[in-house]
Amino acid sequence: MKQIALYGKGGIGKSTTSANLSAALADRGLDIMQIGCDPKHDSTRMLMHGTWIPTVLDQVREQGDEGISADQVVFEGYRGIRCVEAGGPEPGVGCAGRGIIATFQLLERLDALRGDVIVYDVLGDVVCGGFAMPMREGYAQEIYLVTSGELMSLYAANNICKAIARLSRRVRSKCALGGVICNSANITDEKTLVEEFARRINSRLIAYVPRDRIVQVAEINKQTVIEYAPEAAQAGVYRALAGSVLENTTMTIPTPLDMDELESLALEFV
Repeated sequence: MKQIALYGKGGIGKSTTSANLSAALADRGLDIMQIGCDPKHDSTRMLMHGTWIPTVLDQVREQGDEGISADQVVFEGYRGIRCVEAGGPEPGVGCAGRGIIATFQLLERLDALRGDVIVYDVLGDVVCGGFAMPMREGYAQEIYLVTSGELMSLYAANNICKAIARLSRRVRSKCALGGVICNSANITDEKTLVEEFARRINSRLIAYVPRDRIVQVAEINKQTVIEYAPEAAQAGVYRALAGSVLENTTMTIPTPLDMDELESLALEFV
């Protein structure tokens, strides 16, 4: 079983990338599970044709974890992809990471963590206890950074590199960096910038996802691009990403940049 996690700054398009990656993998006939680890609980929505599925944390709050069955938290979406949303607390109350911790504990008890590929979609602005759990506890062996060429997006990706480097020294953790995915923000020389960032952190650019209106159109129609427009060029980009992830055997321990180095890199492309 291949377990991968996509981390990135909030709003960078990580969930869109995750859902289209899962859909492209499922199109290959693979058994796929996607777990949304963001309090917004919207990671799997396009795989579920717009349905907001109940979150694990909501179910735990309502009835306690002992009474929950797999069919109350695991829902079948596009091509049989098993979809789970961790959820989060009410705004301003509690720790958002608790939803991730509760989700993993419950799925393990239900023996529901299975499949050819599990895709974890994880918020990357904060890599505290709960959000770092897929890495820290050995669930996700391959980490992919989703970033654009914007400085704050690169800053978040660089912070995640620090977490990977630190956690890789733990006996239980098996995480390493699989590569960087550039989800374009239409910045000048963006691909070259993100390629150079990836090189400097001891990794590589594994995919460049151009900005394309078809993504928005597909989401308005409550579908992934893979399902809504399978012949579109953008669908081909996601299929290529799926192939790269499946075939990837090159994992590294990143060497994060300090802030001066990161800012100097960004200035080179202004």
